[in-house]
Amino acid sequence: MLTALSAFSGFSVDSIDKARTFYVDTLVMKPLDDNMGLMLELPGGNRLFVYEKADHQPASFTVLNFVVENIDETVDHLSSHGISFERYDNLPAPQGDNGVLRGKDAGMGPNIAWFKDPAGNILAVIEN
Repeated sequence: MLTALSAFSGFSVDSIDKARTFYVDTLVMKPLDDNMGLMLELPGGNRLFVYEKADHQPASFTVLNFVVENIDETVDHLSSHGISFERYDNLPAPQGDNGVLRGKDAGMGPNIAWFKDPAGNILAVIEN
């Protein structure tokens, strides 16, 4: 049996400086430590470790989800800060003009929109 004191997730980026600007300045996440990378405090008190890797390859799946109260307001806010939302052709419902998949409205999962960090990792906002 694993008896852990805590746990955190992590993923790589190609530039820790670009990641710091994006996660701390644009997404306004709290940095905790950056000795070997960038440790961030996530909403709810969990942690995320972002580290630089010379041969970084972006994840082809969503690595981080942010649960929000109002997805349209969040997408508008992030868009006003230069974040572009991804569009996919193989989804169970159409995405709106702002990139939001209306899964909840179609009875097919949550309302969700995807975007990428500067290293190409996929992130998402999901409506609560």
